Amino acid sequence: MAENNISGELNILRIVKEDILEALGRKNKKIPFSLIEPEIKVSRSFISKALGELKREGLVKSEGELVFLAEEGKKKAENFIEKHSILENYFKRKKGEKMAWKAASILEHYVSMEIIDNIKKLSTLKKEGMPLTEFKQGKGLITDIIFGIGLFERIISMGIYPGKRIKITNKLPNSIIVEVGNKKFAFDKNIAKGIKILDLKV
Repeated sequence: MAENNISGELNILRIVKEDILEALGRKNKKIPFSLIEPEIKVSRSFISKALGELKREGLVKSEGELVFLAEEGKKKAENFIEKHSILENYFKRKKGEKMAWKAASILEHYVSMEIIDNIKKLSTLKKEGMPLTEFKQGKGLITDIIFGIGLFERIISMGIYPGKRIKITNKLPNSIIVEVGNKKFAFDKNIAKGIKILDLKV
């Protein structure tokens, strides 16, 4: 249990650090940290710890009350901003602007550039994919997760998200067994029908 707590805290800390870098990248100037603190939705102790680590890593600098990105921090911030933009634009046609922003803000912390490349590929296609419950092929690419933001984040945290390859290994009367990466999951059909899949022959 203690290891799980430590792992969870480290993950939150990583996400907070990325959010700080992205927020500073969007401001692109020296500003009082109090201006971006409200954008980071965690406790002040986590924010302070994350900011301290970013300074020690040489990604963020400060002058009195002002904070700003170092050169290496600017590069990382640009990467996060680019990821967010690609993801937000992809989700806009599916979820609307407000939901697209929230979905992108969650997903950007989990996806690799390989997944971003898959998202770009999906953006060029007119097909929307079909629910996992109706998918007839053995393998496909996840195109969307159709849930409220809470369940969306939970599914994403499991490593299941748009742009990721998925393989159906078994279909049972009330559930579907899938393999994503090197992990297997059993989804009941109420969850499975909210995961859209497209056969891309990849």
